[in-house]
Amino acid sequence: MAQNPASKFAAMRGKTPEEAKFFWTGGPVAVGERSWFQSQFSGVTAFETDEGLVLVDTGTRQFAPVLAAMLRQKTSAPVHTAIYTHGHVDHAYGLEAFLAPGQKRPRVIAHSAMPARFARYAATARHNAALNARQFGGTVDAQANEAFGAFGSPPVPPDTLYDERMDITVGGVRFELHHCRGETDDHTWVWCPDRGVLCPGDLFIWAVPNDGNPQKVQRYPFDRAKGLREMATLGAQALCPGHGGPVVGDAAKIARMLDETAEFLETVVTRTLAKMEAGSPPHVDIVTGVQMPASDSPWLQPVYDDAEFIVRNVIRFYGGWWSGRPSELKPAPRAALAQEIAALAGGAKRLAERAEALAAKGEFRLASHLADFALEAAPADKSVQEKVAAVYDGRAAAEESLMAINIFNSAAAYARAGRPYA
Repeated sequence: MAQNPASKFAAMRGKTPEEAKFFWTGGPVAVGERSWFQSQFSGVTAFETDEGLVLVDTGTRQFAPVLAAMLRQKTSAPVHTAIYTHGHVDHAYGLEAFLAPGQKRPRVIAHSAMPARFARYAATARHNAALNARQFGGTVDAQANEAFGAFGSPPVPPDTLYDERMDITVGGVRFELHHCRGETDDHTWVWCPDRGVLCPGDLFIWAVPNDGNPQKVQRYPFDRAKGLREMATLGAQALCPGHGGPVVGDAAKIARMLDETAEFLETVVTRTLAKMEAGSPPHVDIVTGVQMPASDSPWLQPVYDDAEFIVRNVIRFYGGWWSGRPSELKPAPRAALAQEIAALAGGAKRLAERAEALAAKGEFRLASHLADFALEAAPADKSVQEKVAAVYDGRAAAEESLMAINIFNSAAAYARAGRPYA
């Protein structure tokens, strides 16, 4: 059964940010003068000014009403300006819930790359629905997958775009908007110097940075690290992240969190490039050969993304699509290859049994290869289906990151349905 992030967030209510990490939920929390942070799956920061509210992010359509209700415990001011830190559905789709009946459309600011993101979502809506179903729901049912869809432009799209930096003043309060590629190419971090509040969006998420998501487009750990270094120099008195809880009144801790996260990414990138420079070996050899940096800090644990996945994005940025294995340049159909390997092994069932034996010893990486071949060679064999599903059930249970857990749980669901996970 895939792990639903919403249930994990609910279970973390009342926990400190250090305890809940990425999954903190709660609010409203005062983070500065007339400024509040609230989080339900993702965070929203609100700055009350004499001209109205400035919102940094707006949550998902599903959870925005909860976030708005939290905020309205503190202020009834209308929304003057909304800033979308990036175009993901959990940050740019909930603005309507914050608007009073009959209120005129507020100004909505975003990076100039954001409209292209929404156009891509619209062009690949079913594809993205399937990706998110694997990442969050684990379902193989097409109708259920559509529930993860709703891809396209948000209900209130941005009407004001900028390129590298934009400074605004609302009600006498200054805000700096800075572009920084990281989890997305359209990312913005926001600094309010008058109140000492920093809103990094998903550039900081109380976890190993989400720069490796194996199903999504190119991400930029090297650029994120530069942005985090710049943010660390500001002396912020409050940090309001895209996910996780706020940190208030401890500038030294905030700087340390940002610098440590930058160093983590810099180390992954440097080690990956060193492996690539050693003769450009096949990609899998680079991935399995890079030693991941370790950290005891609660904000650098692999609770959502996996550091190993970040290596893949570094390779993808600097290299081509070919894996480096000669046989994979113009490969045979997977089903044909699986049938040949199964024949050599004495049948798909024998392959599945060997996969089970390896999994029982904790050798999940090798077991998964054999399990895939077994299922692809005999997808209708109920015995093979169950053995392969059991391998992925075990592998999911052995993982730490929500992303890996849910993708492997999804693989088990696909196996039980007799559908090779490909």
